[in-house]
Amino acid sequence: MRAPVSWLRDLVAIPADQSGRDIATRLIRAGLEVETVETIGAGVTGPLVVGRVLEIGELTEFKKPIRFCQVDVGTENGGVRGIVCGARNFAVDDLVVVALPGTVLPGGFEIAARSTYGKVSDGMICSERELELGDDHSGIRVLPVGSAEPGDDAAALLGVGDEVLDIAITPDRGYALSIRGIARETALAYGVPFEDPGTALVDLPAPAADRAPHPCASDDLGACDLFTLRTIVGFDPAAPSPLGMQTRLVACGMRPVSLAVDVTNYVMIELGQPLHAFDLDKLHGPVRASRPAAGEEFETLDHVRRTLSADDLVIADDSGTIGLAGVMGGLHSEIDDATTSIALEAAHFDPATIARVSRRHKLSSEASRRFERGVDRDLAPYASARAAALLLEHGGGHYVGMTAVEAPVAPAVIDLPATEPGAVAGMTIPRETVVDLLVGIGCEVSGEHDLRVVPPSWRPDLTDPIDLVEEVVRLHGYDLLPSTLPAAPLGRGLTRAQRLRRRVGTVLASRGLVEVLTYPFVGVDELDALQLPADDVRRRTPVLANPMSDEQPHLRGTLLPGLVSVARRNVGRGLVDLRLFEVGSVFLGEVADVANRRQGVDRRPTEQEWAELNELLPVQPTHVAALFAGQRQPEGWWGPAIAAGWADAVATARVVADACGVELVVEAGDDPSFHPGRVARLVLDGVVVGAAGELHPRVVEASGLPARAAAMWLDLDAVIAAAPDVRSAPVVGTQPVAKEDLALVVDAGVPSSEVLAAVRAGAGELLESVRLFDVYAGPQVPAGKKSLAFALRFRAPDRTLDAAETAAARDAALAEATARVGAVLRT
Repeated sequence: MRAPVSWLRDLVAIPADQSGRDIATRLIRAGLEVETVETIGAGVTGPLVVGRVLEIGELTEFKKPIRFCQVDVGTENGGVRGIVCGARNFAVDDLVVVALPGTVLPGGFEIAARSTYGKVSDGMICSERELELGDDHSGIRVLPVGSAEPGDDAAALLGVGDEVLDIAITPDRGYALSIRGIARETALAYGVPFEDPGTALVDLPAPAADRAPHPCASDDLGACDLFTLRTIVGFDPAAPSPLGMQTRLVACGMRPVSLAVDVTNYVMIELGQPLHAFDLDKLHGPVRASRPAAGEEFETLDHVRRTLSADDLVIADDSGTIGLAGVMGGLHSEIDDATTSIALEAAHFDPATIARVSRRHKLSSEASRRFERGVDRDLAPYASARAAALLLEHGGGHYVGMTAVEAPVAPAVIDLPATEPGAVAGMTIPRETVVDLLVGIGCEVSGEHDLRVVPPSWRPDLTDPIDLVEEVVRLHGYDLLPSTLPAAPLGRGLTRAQRLRRRVGTVLASRGLVEVLTYPFVGVDELDALQLPADDVRRRTPVLANPMSDEQPHLRGTLLPGLVSVARRNVGRGLVDLRLFEVGSVFLGEVADVANRRQGVDRRPTEQEWAELNELLPVQPTHVAALFAGQRQPEGWWGPAIAAGWADAVATARVVADACGVELVVEAGDDPSFHPGRVARLVLDGVVVGAAGELHPRVVEASGLPARAAAMWLDLDAVIAAAPDVRSAPVVGTQPVAKEDLALVVDAGVPSSEVLAAVRAGAGELLESVRLFDVYAGPQVPAGKKSLAFALRFRAPDRTLDAAETAAARDAALAEATARVGAVLRT
């Protein structure tokens, strides 16, 4: 909403020393969001005057049409001047805006007498955009006939130098989509009186005695509870809009069209009540608010044919639909250059109904923006009287009268304890202040301690006590709210799961991984790129009713698509060595039907209802995933580069488990997103909780990642559930360690983890640690076999182990490995 400061000053006695920025500061403190303060024609300096076109000469010898005009700019400005101009939208005797030599236009463009197209152009005829008055550059600015004389100061007439507040209006403050509403807020901010123009009585001529006004009706009083129609005949369609009206419309971002259209727009901006003018001679029978027949077609003013729904609300006569109620009029009944009789509609519509009509037809207008936020219920007859008076004053004609239909509406009454605003705000707000502030916004207040408040008709958003509390605190001053830190109850803090999740993130970051946060939305193409089969549980995820992007309508069932997307973006920008991780929720399973399970907001759900609602939701475990690409260690003086690979992914999964105090079993896996021979299944207590390894070559190619990129994912909730509450501190042995190496030959297909488990089980209690340090397959090993070399560390808590004890433990490990996997000692 754009509000010229000069218009606000017409309604409010703002102190003369207050600039537009000062006013903006006051309004921001009151809770309005003033985005910018602009100055009309800020870049214009020098003589800007009104000129009358006396003669137009066409210069036809050039490729584009050029005119050489004789323009009277007033005796004091040199009389008649010759000016070259290319615009075609003006004629002899028109009043135009002339920038004389010495004027500087926005952008530093200085006007001077200069030779062009074989003529000396002694000035410039200006358009709105050239003066930064508006965006219209279709032609030069033509002033209404009789609005000025040659030589008059055009800058003053066009509002140059006036400041305009550009305010972002939130959906609950529809009243502020008008000068009336913003002026009321300004008066409250400055503590000065406010004379409401919306309730001012307008002197209209006595209705015609020889003719009845056009009838109106409402077939749906729930959707249209007030409908008025004023009739004017003998109107002059050629009458121009007053220059002051045009100037204010342009400052508010609207383009002047004609007197009838400009008056309805002017009153809408001034008071906040949308109006619509019909050509009376094009109407057939009473004008009524009604519901159309499903499938009916209708053409709006924007020349678009629309198919109507039975749920739409329209304005109709006996010939059919003539307008979308509260949104846009119809082309058939529009005002044109020949209109001499006008039916002026002003009505009050149900906000939800207008919002649905606007969204159904994807048609938003200045009228619908106001109606769907709520318009003053009592304003329609006052606004239409104001518009009728302006039409009669500037366009002539005769006032026939008004017809109206109205449904009775009982005023709302809200009970509010006088101490409630202070209790909610956490500071003392005296009763007198509460009452004064509520009266200031137009409420009727009675009662001593328990106030009975009747909200004003222009504030339909005030429906509950907390709404009144918000108004009181807002006007009292958000900046006066005390800053106090809440006291944390004793014994509270992070939960066990929260501590472990933080520990996992810290450990991964300490290993050089970078945490990323991605949107939890995925598309089918991303899941196809990961080669997930159609029946994979990670594809059965909830579908969003209103997705941010049509390409990503699903919630994610795995963290890998987000990591792949981040990696692809970084690779595309030249960063190919990546170590990324993310901790976040995934969503497995679809949302159950909630049509019959919706809860009200009047009470808290019972424990049973809460449990039933949770059963409708998908499973939402927390996962951790990591992705590795490029080099783990760059090449340098210390040696060659080391590429990141599947081993890094497996090691990262082990690190996560170790941070939580559990140990994973790593087995050969078969996840379709990974290389079939380089993927590990991560098992915890016999349940698969993740996978790690090298991504499948086709996944790497489809995702645009470096070759042999690796990844891992792990169900972090499952790991945390298995984690011990208390981890035992490591035992630091004081006795010497005994070291033994054991090289075993097994079948090439035997997983190393099975051999490792056998060695650990057979070595007994004296084994402190075992580590696989070499895998070999070559000439010294039979075909189809591989050699696994383990480093064993033995230690007794109370003595030094002798060679016999160490050898016995080593032999026991060999025997267990032989029994389990057929291992043979390599000699």
